[in-house]
Amino acid sequence: MRRLLLPLSLLCWLGLLAGCAASRVPVSDDVAQTPLASEVSVAPATPAPPTLASSPTPSAPATVSTTAKTSSARVLAGFLRAGVPLEAVAIDVRDAAGGDALFALNHEQSMQPASVMKLLPTQAALELLGPGHRWITRVHANGVINGGVLDGDLVIEGSGDPQFSHHDLWRLLARLRALGLREVRGKLLIDRTLFSPVVFDAAAFDGRPERAYNAPSDALLLNSLALRMHITPKGPDHPVAFVSEPPLSGFAIDAPLASDARCASPYAQLQPVPSANRLQFLGHYPVDCGEREIALHLYSLDPVQYVGSVFRTLWAQLGGRFSGGVFAGSAAPDSRELASWTSEPLSSQIRAINKESNNPMARNLLLSIVAQRGGPPATTDAAAARVLDWLAAAGIDSSSVILQNGSGLSREESMSAATLAVLLQRAWRQPTMPEFVASLPVAGIDGTMERRLVGTPVQGRAHIKTGSLADVSAIAGYVTARSGRRIAVVSMINHPQANAARGAFDELLVWVWENH
Repeated sequence: MRRLLLPLSLLCWLGLLAGCAASRVPVSDDVAQTPLASEVSVAPATPAPPTLASSPTPSAPATVSTTAKTSSARVLAGFLRAGVPLEAVAIDVRDAAGGDALFALNHEQSMQPASVMKLLPTQAALELLGPGHRWITRVHANGVINGGVLDGDLVIEGSGDPQFSHHDLWRLLARLRALGLREVRGKLLIDRTLFSPVVFDAAAFDGRPERAYNAPSDALLLNSLALRMHITPKGPDHPVAFVSEPPLSGFAIDAPLASDARCASPYAQLQPVPSANRLQFLGHYPVDCGEREIALHLYSLDPVQYVGSVFRTLWAQLGGRFSGGVFAGSAAPDSRELASWTSEPLSSQIRAINKESNNPMARNLLLSIVAQRGGPPATTDAAAARVLDWLAAAGIDSSSVILQNGSGLSREESMSAATLAVLLQRAWRQPTMPEFVASLPVAGIDGTMERRLVGTPVQGRAHIKTGSLADVSAIAGYVTARSGRRIAVVSMINHPQANAARGAFDELLVWVWENH
């Protein structure tokens, strides 16, 4: 299909550029604003003026149909109403089955994508690892077992499982008890050598190390290194009631006081301050926030301490005895594997990554693409290079792609709307299409799209990944149009008013449903 490029003069004719000036609007790289949980990225340098592409008519731009002009004008005007100039917006709409863009704006421009970046490692992993790929966490004995007593060290070997939970660890330890092991007289060693060690500062990105999205990747990523608290306020000036998980041995949690303040940002209002053995709250919990669950990154505990604390509690609950220390280490050459835990398949795990936009899981997924047991420790550089090689082999232009950790939580990651749209087309044509699409939030139904487009024709008819950060907002996915066609849609905004323009994204999705 031919594509008609509409110049700035036509945008002026449509009344969409104030003063018809091709001025460039600087885009802030300030990421200290409050991002949504999990969905974080960074605004790029100043974008170039827009180039609009739409489905062509047989004649010149001046004869574009009134319907097309009205529809596209309505969509683009939504961004302007939110205070976002079109220079800061990228759009690419195309048939999911293939072909050039049906409607596009700045779609070849490199943009900061926020959490829609997760779609790249998701599809790469589906093709390179396979939807049935599973992670196996193993337990070894460095020593001899006599009468149910291990006279030596117990080793837990991490596999990079993105979704390894304390429930999984309990089941793994229960298998040890079923085999007759009742006491460990040596140390507990945590083997994290599958991934290369990195120095990680949880506060470096946005100064909020307590937020769960700031947890690092890890070969033994237990519970994403988070503490979940289900909070129920009793009334102002009373300690809240709460239930927390996972259970942490030797770690105390002080209940915060409730207040009659308006519920604004529970995390900021609570002001959590963890230490090596205690979690305190310098702030309060507004009764107005009601009953809810929060997730905190216990950045004061390194991954070895975190796993060790959970292990002590679970092992004691199972009737086991252990009084040794917990250290980083690995299995001895003559060690014996005692038990293992096999994860849910990749096809299941990517649902948590994309529907809930889980950043630590996304980081682990990227590293898993190159991680090999017995091989060199996986690095993000090697994983990113492998994904870029895969893109090249697939014939997808990667010139706009900068892949750092695969989550979108980065000051460097970027991609053009066109490249992401072509990736969506490839994903649609692959045998793994059902797994990929099922991982995306459904408009008005679940995930990060649960509360959007409710009551519109698009509810239940669009699978859309979202992304957001101060100065960045994005969507990418598929719409089943009124005609029955499956349409791939990508849109990104890099501008200080980005998050005020989410309504424009919703208008775009409704327009796609109506017009394609």
